[in-house]
Amino acid sequence: MNRSLFEKLVSEALDSLPPEFQEKLSNVAVVVEELAPQTMIRKQNLRNPYQLLGLYEGVPHSKRGYGYSFILPDRISLYQKAIEAQANTPEEIRALVRKVLLHEIGHHFGLSEADLERIEGDD
Repeated sequence: MNRSLFEKLVSEALDSLPPEFQEKLSNVAVVVEELAPQTMIRKQNLRNPYQLLGLYEGVPHSKRGYGYSFILPDRISLYQKAIEAQANTPEEIRALVRKVLLHEIGHHFGLSEADLERIEGDD
């Protein structure tokens, strides 16, 4: 899939969020990258870049306190080639983009991996 079509899927997933969630993402940059850099793969204790589909970097809402200002935007990265490697059809890519994006947004709202696994297990 070409980059612009993939970015369109990400945009559609963001646009489908309820307005109250969209408002809380005002200081979050959502970016598409081909694959996670090797430094990030090692930092996440992974062996290969195709294992990491997305990543949230920032200060979760639950950890922000008084004086949280003048901070660079949080960042959600979606790794296109890794996502595409786990999906067989354009429809599966669309669904996985949405799932990964929602997972990373969950981290932005302070949910842990265990919390997200519990929630995603309910799907």
